[in-house]
Amino acid sequence: MQDKERQYAENIRRTYAGKDAEESKLEKLRKLDEAARRPASIFAYTFGILGALVLGVGMCLAMQVIGNMMPLGIVIGVVGIAMVSANYFIYRAMLNARKRKYADEILALSDELLGH
Repeated sequence: MQDKERQYAENIRRTYAGKDAEESKLEKLRKLDEAARRPASIFAYTFGILGALVLGVGMCLAMQVIGNMMPLGIVIGVVGIAMVSANYFIYRAMLNARKRKYADEILALSDELLGH
């Protein structure tokens, strides 16, 4: 069989054979990494957007765009600033906790893939 024909036959065979063991282990490793990171990222985006909105409402009140409530606007704005400022630290704490939770499984699977 010629080289091009052999390669074509192997490609077709791979299509019908499904995933081999190495690909499934790599896919499992990728999914574990996502499982560790995704909840912290979702929280950070959601909390950051909420903090920015609270800060914006406070600014509107303080600049008397929405009403004549400058002291309330300053207080709400400071709360929004605190939320936005604390967001990164909360994200890092959540991410580190999730990494600790999945660390053993991820390290074992990556050692198996790397042959350590």
